Amino acid sequence: MTTREIMTTLELNAENRAAIDWLLSSDEPAIRYLARRDLLGTEAAPDESAILAGSMITTLLAGQREDGVFPGEGWSSTLWRLVALVELAIPPDEPRAIAAADWYLDRVLGKPHHRGRPTIIDGLHRFCSNGEGHALVIGARLGLADDPRLRRIADSLIEWQWPDGGWNCHRNASGRRSSFQESLAAAWGLHEYAAATGDSAAAAAADRTAELYLQHRLVYSLGSGRPSRRFPHPVPAGQVIDQRWIKLGYPAYWHYDILASMIFLTRIGRITDPRAAGGLDLLEQRRRPDGRWAADRQWWVKPGHRFTHQYDVVDWGVAGEPSELITLNALRILRGAGRLD
Repeated sequence: MTTREIMTTLELNAENRAAIDWLLSSDEPAIRYLARRDLLGTEAAPDESAILAGSMITTLLAGQREDGVFPGEGWSSTLWRLVALVELAIPPDEPRAIAAADWYLDRVLGKPHHRGRPTIIDGLHRFCSNGEGHALVIGARLGLADDPRLRRIADSLIEWQWPDGGWNCHRNASGRRSSFQESLAAAWGLHEYAAATGDSAAAAAADRTAELYLQHRLVYSLGSGRPSRRFPHPVPAGQVIDQRWIKLGYPAYWHYDILASMIFLTRIGRITDPRAAGGLDLLEQRRRPDGRWAADRQWWVKPGHRFTHQYDVVDWGVAGEPSELITLNALRILRGAGRLD
């Protein structure tokens, strides 16, 4: 059955049909493939040569050194290019991606806090977990799940997880709540690792993080509103913790927002939890009249700008304009929640 024939069999409203048609006509082969796979449920194998020839993939792979590192600001340029590549379904046996991942895994495990242990205050590990979480995502997506380095990273993250289900690197944190921003990549990585290996401890750890977000209905405070030394102006219970969290953007990098948290909940199978309904409503409210979604804010700087980060080599689309990847993720979320048709 062709893509168009599949489209005719689905009970889609006009907005969803228009948005999916737009993705299926993308200039980027990876986006067309991901829309077919994740929104239409087609089982056809990807055209790997076409995906590798896409402009985004080609740009992300450009300039690689012999040791696998991409040019830019140290490890961050290689990290964020790898995350983008695996999100765009680069073939898992692509040697350039494998070389970069091999370098990055060694870089993560070579950090001082892995040679010893992270700082422990009040019995809790204070540790920045974004690099390790993304390392698990990259390794699992590239077929490296059996690599012992991934096992070591997964075990470390599980050991360093806070009782509430997250992670936190702030030395002055009260210990009562972990960091939403610091926890998302770690939980995503543990989920990807568990999906690739069947590891039950990693799956349970990722689920604990999902429960943390769901307890807060993704963005809402549970606090008393009482000031503290670190939070002199705390958010009262029931209010949005940070207004930036309800704005959409892509890539998220290490930032937390409803799009990033709900795509994680979709992947882990928790997006149908009733406590995610408010976030789903917010996502639908952000939809444009043409059925697509645009960025409300952007953490990246357009390539060529004098303030650009060296890993911003792809034009991801600017705020206010329809975004293919935000639209793709939003539709993935709605499909997972049973709101697509």
